[in-house]
Amino acid sequence: MREARTARLAGAAAGLANGLFGGGGGMVFLPILSRWGNLSQRKLYATCVGVIFPVCLVSAAVYVWRGGVSLMTALPYLAGGLVGGWLGGKLYGKVPTKLLKWLFAAFLFYAGVKYLL
Repeated sequence: MREARTARLAGAAAGLANGLFGGGGGMVFLPILSRWGNLSQRKLYATCVGVIFPVCLVSAAVYVWRGGVSLMTALPYLAGGLVGGWLGGKLYGKVPTKLLKWLFAAFLFYAGVKYLL
């Protein structure tokens, strides 16, 4: 029972971050799942993506419904994102997990510094 409550609270935190920041729910999910999920590194990343996908769909639907999305502006990014997502999925099993950790940490650091400047 406690695990289910913790999972729901983690999901709510990730959904809130995703809705407020227009993304970033995965940055909340990954540390939570790594601490409480008892998953291997490969399953951890895959589960994070699998969980955040529907959360992003809900956030995007709310943004579209409230008129906060310019679909014409988003379209080229969506096209590139789909290609990049496919490529990342194909490469996923071939990249060492230690490198994935470092790449993720470097991305978070870069994004954090970029937001502050």
